Amino acid sequence: MKRNPSIFRKFTRLKFVVALLVSSTLFSMTSCDNDDDEETPAPQTITDIVVNTADFSLLEAAVVRAGLAEALRTGSLTVFAPTDAAFKTAGFADVAAINAAPVATLQAVLQYHVIGQRTAAADIPTAANTAVQTLGNSNVYITKTASGVSVNGAQVTQADVPASNGVIHVINKVLMPPTQNIVQLAQGNPNLSLLVAAVTRGGAPVLNALTAAGPLTVLAPTNAAFQAAGFADAAAINAAPVATLTNILTYHVIAARAFSTNLTNGAAVPTAQGTTVRSNVSSSGVSFLGTGNANQASNVVSADNVATNGVVHVIDRVLLP
Repeated sequence: MKRNPSIFRKFTRLKFVVALLVSSTLFSMTSCDNDDDEETPAPQTITDIVVNTADFSLLEAAVVRAGLAEALRTGSLTVFAPTDAAFKTAGFADVAAINAAPVATLQAVLQYHVIGQRTAAADIPTAANTAVQTLGNSNVYITKTASGVSVNGAQVTQADVPASNGVIHVINKVLMPPTQNIVQLAQGNPNLSLLVAAVTRGGAPVLNALTAAGPLTVLAPTNAAFQAAGFADAAAINAAPVATLTNILTYHVIAARAFSTNLTNGAAVPTAQGTTVRSNVSSSGVSFLGTGNANQASNVVSADNVATNGVVHVIDRVLLP
């Protein structure tokens, strides 16, 4: 039987086209597989994320200095990660300042930012000051509201950064582990020496109240605030009637743990003196107004100083009941 040359040529061309299509398809599939391999990076550990994030350069320096880089690569952890701006506000201006700090101090500070389990924002209960133990064996106090999450008054500015061994929440303050009670905290601050003199003058009832287990919140007037209120120095404090000082001091004590993020604008806050102060909260900060302050509010100049038995907010005016 004779072959038809035309049909044979068409069949040959058809086989060539089919082969070409099959080859193209296989090449495309192989290329896609390669693309998938290239587009799926290996999961990053918490340490990897810290190292590779520009705004964590001071946190990275602290982790390296403290010798905690390997510890943050394993386990299942939650890290509250302060930004570079947070470290600078806390007094660590640059990497040199980090490297000048004692290793033990940095270890204690960093461990206070780590929880020994993965806790996403959705896992945090909607409540004020939920106590959670850290790797440093001290509690942090986490608040969750409709507006977000905070820890010890530090705002979580970015939640749920995923890592292969846990999660990172970015915060705007460095958390300092508490080592002193409220009175000891005041004694260690030269700018609160007149407050310490007033507490001493108030005697055992005031001193015992401020060193008790608490929790308490103290609104601590600066030396300049006492001087503006007519107490020029410790001698003036010691010349004042004990009852007068006790009345003023207890007006600066709140019988609860109240970080700046727990306060609401216009709220009447009960004090240990028996009456209330008004809290004012705005984008510019927090202030308090006493009944006898004639609309001259007292501004919080240093917020959320954590003590073993509560919180201290330093204020720039003595509150008058």
